[in-house]
Amino acid sequence: MIEPRVSQPGVVGGKYRPLEIVQQGESRNSWHGQDIETEQPVYMTESYLPGGLREGTSRRTAARIMRDSEAMEIACPGKVATVIAVVEETGVLWTVAERVEGTPLDELLRWDGPFSPGRAARIGLEILDVLAAAHRAQIIHGDLSPSQVLVSEEGAVTVSGFGLIGATSALPVTTPTFASPEQARGENAGPASDLWALGAILYALVEGRPPFVDRGSPEATLRAVERLPLIDPENAGPLDLVIQGLLRKNWRERLTENVARKALVRVVREHDRAASAQAHSRPRVQHAYAAACRAGQRWKSRSAVVWVGVAVVLASGAVVAAAVGGGGDTGPSASDAGPSPSPSAPPSTAPPVSASPSGNNSGRDPVPSDPPRTITPPRSTPPSPTPSRTAPDNPLDGFYRYRAPEGFSVYLPKGFKRVQTITDGNDSFRAVFGASGDPRTLVVTFAERLKPDPVKVWEKAEQDLKQDFPDYRRLGDIGALRYHGYQGADMEWLATVDDVTSRTFGRGWLTGAREGYSLRWTTPADDFGKAANRRALSNFLETFKEATR
Repeated sequence: MIEPRVSQPGVVGGKYRPLEIVQQGESRNSWHGQDIETEQPVYMTESYLPGGLREGTSRRTAARIMRDSEAMEIACPGKVATVIAVVEETGVLWTVAERVEGTPLDELLRWDGPFSPGRAARIGLEILDVLAAAHRAQIIHGDLSPSQVLVSEEGAVTVSGFGLIGATSALPVTTPTFASPEQARGENAGPASDLWALGAILYALVEGRPPFVDRGSPEATLRAVERLPLIDPENAGPLDLVIQGLLRKNWRERLTENVARKALVRVVREHDRAASAQAHSRPRVQHAYAAACRAGQRWKSRSAVVWVGVAVVLASGAVVAAAVGGGGDTGPSASDAGPSPSPSAPPSTAPPVSASPSGNNSGRDPVPSDPPRTITPPRSTPPSPTPSRTAPDNPLDGFYRYRAPEGFSVYLPKGFKRVQTITDGNDSFRAVFGASGDPRTLVVTFAERLKPDPVKVWEKAEQDLKQDFPDYRRLGDIGALRYHGYQGADMEWLATVDDVTSRTFGRGWLTGAREGYSLRWTTPADDFGKAANRRALSNFLETFKEATR
């Protein structure tokens, strides 16, 4: 077995410098690199050549890679990564391609979790179009996996890796979990092998894992692909028959390209009709949730600005109602929740919210006998439209303490539960809280690899917000502050989705050199200044307690 080499090499071909390894395989590594002459970013693939090659073999391989790349660029322009150069250096074949903007599917899966059948089918159609064009040009990919399918922020799909099959003879494929059974047996790849890989990708998108998991060694994984029966997907829904048809062990029995296309188109159309019917069946302010989730697909590609994540999250009553009541999240208890307000009691005025330095009782969890301090309002929070009333004796009445499995805690309004969680497989996460029929949303994020200045984090986040929402408008300045003893910053903004304007207050702060939290409270803009919403935001800021790390 060839041992992967991960030490950074020098300049390749006198022109291209590998900078950061992005994927490591048994016989192939992929790098982000740079053209040192033009300073343009490039994508570099390092394939280890076996010893004892006949003279001229590597040159023929390089020529084939360039020929296939040129043919693919003609067959489907803009859908493949264009190869710029192929260089052999000391037993290594370097393929240098244009850097395509986008996030690989495997990374999207790690951050977003499994896809809906409709979204998976839409991506599958794009991949199928590229494969069909390649097969018409007599080109086989032969090594397709989620890491080679990139999705841009606009949803465009690009496929890389054409021509690399056979660049190394160490293994039949770089990613054995997506190899076809015939490849696992050592046979040559054909069009049907690419269709198997498409089925395996669709399976992974809806299930969150490949159809045949890694067995610890490439050889053991390939044996499993060849011999073990397929475990039926549980979340494929209308995609089930497509996936089963593409993952037939016998390549002669697999779906053809035309049949697979018709089936995927049908799934996409059914998904779009269902989404349209659902959108028309709920209030307009709740439509925003679907659009916000679309924006949330970009969360991973913006890990450095995770304080935004979903740019504007308006909780959909339909979605929240389906999510509330499950998931094992901590709910209110007799010991944690204060008594509910009396139905006859007058509405209370919220304690003003802080945008200046504040703490949370030195990190202690507040209790009913020790209510939060009154603090000053955020810069751009308008005065309550109703006359001021006396604050309640206990500002936490109607709230309960939520303890997250990630270790943080915060007081939430009764009825609020955790309705969505996205993680990157490490420590970074985004947790969304809401209640059935309530358009308000609280989002808690924790991220690593942040910029060391919270103001700069918001400034970068603002660029993404402007892309997501043409009418995005910041309210006031981004204000630096100290929060819980840490360096932080606040930002507020407006954005409109489906003719409804929402308002978001965001506070982000660093708890380490490059890691930190954010809290974002979103309501319909017209309701933001109401006493109940100001009171909720005040309680969030006063009672939030970070996880001990």
